[in-house]
Amino acid sequence: MSTRCHSLRARLVLGASVMAVGLAANPAWAQDAASAASAAQPAANPQAATETPENAIVVTGIRASLSAAANIKRSAQGVVDAISAEDMGKFPDTNLAESLQRITGVSIDRSNGEGSTVTVRGFGPEFNLVLLNGRQMPTSSLGDGASAPSTRSFDFANLASEGVAGVEVYKSGRATLPTGGIGSTINIKTPRPLDRPGLHGSLAIKGMIDTSRNEGSPITPEVSGIISDTFADGKVGVLVTGVWQKRKASNNQANVGWRDGYLGSENNWGSLPQQGDPRYANIVNRPGPNDVYQVPQNASYDITDIDRERINGQLVLQLRPTDTLTATFDYTYSQNTVRARTNSVGIWFNFNDVSSQWTDGPVAGPVFYAEHFGANEGKDLSYSAALTENRSINRSIGGNLKWDGIDRLTLELDAHHSTAESKPNNPYGTSVSVGSAVFGIANQKIDFTHDLPVISVGMNPGIDALDPANITPTGNAFRNAYFRDEINEARLSGQFKFDSGVIDSLDFGADYTENKVRSAYGYIQHDTWGGSLPASQTPDDLFSLVSVPDKFKGVSGANDPNIIKQFYSFNFEKMVSLLDSKNQICGGTGNCLAPYTVDRRIKERTIAPYVQLNTKFDLLGREAHFRAGLRYENTRVTSSALVPVPTGTQWVSANEFGLIYGGDSAFTTFAGSYDNFLPAFDFDMQPARNVKFRASYSHTITRADYASLQGGRTLDQLFRIGGGTGSQGNPGLMPYKSKNIDVSLEWYYAPTSYVSVGFFHKGVSNFISSARVDSPAFGLTNPANGPRYQAAISALGADASTAAIRNYIFTHYPESSQITGTDATGNLTGNIFGTPQDAAVNFQIATPVNSSQTATLYGWEFAIQHSFWNTGFGAILNYTIVRGDATYDNTKPSSVTQFALTGLSDSANAVLFYDKHGLQARVAYNWRAQFLSGTGPNPYYVEPYGQVDASASWEFRKGFTVFADAINLTNQGRRGHLRSDNNVFFASSGYARYSAGFRVNF
Repeated sequence: MSTRCHSLRARLVLGASVMAVGLAANPAWAQDAASAASAAQPAANPQAATETPENAIVVTGIRASLSAAANIKRSAQGVVDAISAEDMGKFPDTNLAESLQRITGVSIDRSNGEGSTVTVRGFGPEFNLVLLNGRQMPTSSLGDGASAPSTRSFDFANLASEGVAGVEVYKSGRATLPTGGIGSTINIKTPRPLDRPGLHGSLAIKGMIDTSRNEGSPITPEVSGIISDTFADGKVGVLVTGVWQKRKASNNQANVGWRDGYLGSENNWGSLPQQGDPRYANIVNRPGPNDVYQVPQNASYDITDIDRERINGQLVLQLRPTDTLTATFDYTYSQNTVRARTNSVGIWFNFNDVSSQWTDGPVAGPVFYAEHFGANEGKDLSYSAALTENRSINRSIGGNLKWDGIDRLTLELDAHHSTAESKPNNPYGTSVSVGSAVFGIANQKIDFTHDLPVISVGMNPGIDALDPANITPTGNAFRNAYFRDEINEARLSGQFKFDSGVIDSLDFGADYTENKVRSAYGYIQHDTWGGSLPASQTPDDLFSLVSVPDKFKGVSGANDPNIIKQFYSFNFEKMVSLLDSKNQICGGTGNCLAPYTVDRRIKERTIAPYVQLNTKFDLLGREAHFRAGLRYENTRVTSSALVPVPTGTQWVSANEFGLIYGGDSAFTTFAGSYDNFLPAFDFDMQPARNVKFRASYSHTITRADYASLQGGRTLDQLFRIGGGTGSQGNPGLMPYKSKNIDVSLEWYYAPTSYVSVGFFHKGVSNFISSARVDSPAFGLTNPANGPRYQAAISALGADASTAAIRNYIFTHYPESSQITGTDATGNLTGNIFGTPQDAAVNFQIATPVNSSQTATLYGWEFAIQHSFWNTGFGAILNYTIVRGDATYDNTKPSSVTQFALTGLSDSANAVLFYDKHGLQARVAYNWRAQFLSGTGPNPYYVEPYGQVDASASWEFRKGFTVFADAINLTNQGRRGHLRSDNNVFFASSGYARYSAGFRVNF
């Protein structure tokens, strides 16, 4: 996992690329040479099908796909890369996203060890538009399930690769393509029966072993099948695909939460003590006045077991009653169910009696951070359990009519209705957790000198953290999120071909798209962190010991003698049942699904006519092409939101304040609109034999996320004594707009070999920033800023502790407070409610606005694809360089607002393959450099990551193949940090996955 390891591998890959002439844009894996060559010709839209003559010899496998790759890339309009099935039902990788990462300029993000979302040329998932057979696909993802979903990112984990014929990645803009992807437009293509006449099919059965699984058998089954047939002399075709997959995995991760970046000169709550403070002596190499540093707020080890079931299917019916008319009807279904059970052990810091050591500035990182507690402070060691069980279902039904009835004129009508829905698959919610604790920590420490943050604790005498009799249930939260996206789209397109002259053809058409989104969220939370049930009423047999070091094997620090070696886990459902029977945390019903208090409804209607002129002419004695297109888009946005209306405030603990909701909500509706003219120009020519030069210029857009477009005002549940925060959407936001330049030079020196170099430049505007307005809201008041608080200060003195002030108010103002018990030190616990006499709470309301900020992003793509004569061996090397002018400055404190582009990173691939005499083998290495994954008050960086995959298959008899795959052979883990390498915010171990199976093709 170390950065040194990644850097070495990066240099090896880059060196190999340079030795190979070091050059650009990646391979396309094609289904067969015949169909791929046809597919390479420019079409009016990406829906256009390809056909293979009935008597054609269909060549499959890696070598055939490489030949087709060269043809596709060479004949494409603009910059296009593709991946296709190597054979019916066989994709190059086990996951679509993991296949896409082989393309130059494409990087992926992983979830639970599987490829999930893609980044193209530095632009993250929300900046890439995904199509299915040329149609815009709805997206649904609940993220962490702890808030109302808002992303437009497409989750490739919902789709199995076995039912996909190919994927096209359009990197340069086109007037004929739907808009939404500044980074790229990705078109997923599924098979069509009339493309390959006759009876064909494939059935594959395999077993997977995921070595990450903590408990139980790691072996799971996968079954996939596809059958296609044509009838009535090839005029009727039917195709059916089906995929069923199960997976059992685990994700063991250390997590650290951090306070904002302080300057060494600052004196705030949580900052390091200054000179004159007795605790100053406990700091080694304290950051200087102008150094920036961050202190940890909390840390945990999270042990997660994951069960995933994926079901995909498609039915396609095609009719060709005449040679000039083709009708296609299709229905696509996908279902992805994921259940994740997490048990955690963790600590929180109070920033009192602390000690620490720091690296040198200007960005100082902690070497260690520790805190000591008195015997009567009752500091807790947290044991918690969480459950996430969600189901995502995608459905799409569509029809297409293509007519070539008039000489030189082709017309096509396409329409579809598609939905994507994600919701909980249990009676608790999408992200739910129950806490417990052992009270009595004497000291706690985090050592940051390893890849894994080493958490250690010492308990007070007489307190055993591994005695279940000492475990007390504490607070709990039941979060319930819902997301549904519905797209209705109709497109009329056509192409008119000219007989002669410079003008070759004219593409034209119009799209109508209606996108309806519903995003909802609600929660039930009990802030009983001091204890909700006595330990004596919690059965000891509810708990089971879990070891920690073996969950992080291979990660430096896992074998540190001071690490927490064991902790108690417990079954989430059993604990909820116990607490509900005692305290009715779910109302005594056993169903903890929280009603929605946030309900956002957004409707986008877009009308988009377009025209594209295609020319062909001689230039310097060579054939050249120039295409000029213009797309006009008008979008109207209507946004309604049902948001909760808080009825009051409460002071729940020393430093924690919360809002009170009585179930009241209100709908508010706002509207906005915008339009764009989007030009696109492409030029290509052959300056020399087998050499192609191309240049493109285009404008593309990406729409704002749904949270930014929401109507209504929401307030964050918790606030501090100084005030709270909230947000309000803006449906009038303009989309991000990019002006793109692409230039490439390609040399096709052999039928299956080429070298290419490409340059891209993007100038992006209309970035979204936040304008903050200070405002009271809903008449809410601050219970720690009023007559009661002042009376306590007058009676106790200005230096009175928070606990003493709360005790005074509980005792003298019982009518506006609620006592729930006492803590380990004898202080009263409970809630102090805001009253009309208290001062108003000040909220900082954040509203998204289009800023004047612009950013420039540019880069180079190098690739070489080479077959070593007739040996069967070959290699593919590519390297992508991405740079931008908007980077994060780690030396500035959190109080300074910064703008930076996320996702920018170099990436590389190296593939060695063999394909001859029915034996195929491939070893692939993919590497991505460190990148900025998120911003805000602090930056979040994901460190360099490299992964080795391998696959092999043997067709021992015509149509009968055995195969095996291995993912992450080197057990590479992952790690992320903030400003300093020592500010680790996550670290996880890596594990390999293996699969083997049998495939029959006919």
